[in-house]
Amino acid sequence: MPKSSLLPTNRMWRWCSPVSGTSVTEPMCRLPAPLAACALMLVASPLRAEGVSSWLDQAKDELATTWHEGRSEVYLPLHTAHLRGAYSREKIDSYQETPWGLGYGRGRFDEKGNWHGLYAMGFQDSHYKPEWLAGYGWKTYWNLGAEVRLGLGYTAGFTTRSDIGHYTPLPLVLPIGSLDYREVSLEAAYVPGGKGYGNVLFFWAKWRPGQH
Repeated sequence: MPKSSLLPTNRMWRWCSPVSGTSVTEPMCRLPAPLAACALMLVASPLRAEGVSSWLDQAKDELATTWHEGRSEVYLPLHTAHLRGAYSREKIDSYQETPWGLGYGRGRFDEKGNWHGLYAMGFQDSHYKPEWLAGYGWKTYWNLGAEVRLGLGYTAGFTTRSDIGHYTPLPLVLPIGSLDYREVSLEAAYVPGGKGYGNVLFFWAKWRPGQH
């Protein structure tokens, strides 16, 4: 990714909102000073620290349950859409928007019908270089009829790219949505941003063998 497509380095370090360049997932999630101060206060309080520890234990149990009780899911990256209002035609023409790739995950539905999943994907970034993405996802559903469902949720995880710290893992939290029909779904994640960075929709297909 050309450096000009990113925010200047000093701005990226000064501000702590998710920042992404021209690819699917490049948000750099850093805590702003007020949140960092709150985090330190939480750690300093034994009672709060115990609460954080309990939350981490629950998260660990959730991940373990999803992996062991979940069923196999196959991911196929389809399209990286750079929103036309955020990029020049010249930039868009130079980007890879049909990323070759593949992914694997484990997913399950809880008693409320919500989906929980763990996944890893490898695909081409906007500059034809390998990008790797792994994380946890959660979605809730609305039935649209005839085995068609609309899902909305979020994903949290890490991505690595050649042009950002030479594959240094970067954290991300993104909104996701899907349109499901039986064991197949069309899914998307949105990467927020501004002019010349972020503002990307990443689409993939998912297949859950043997599930309906």
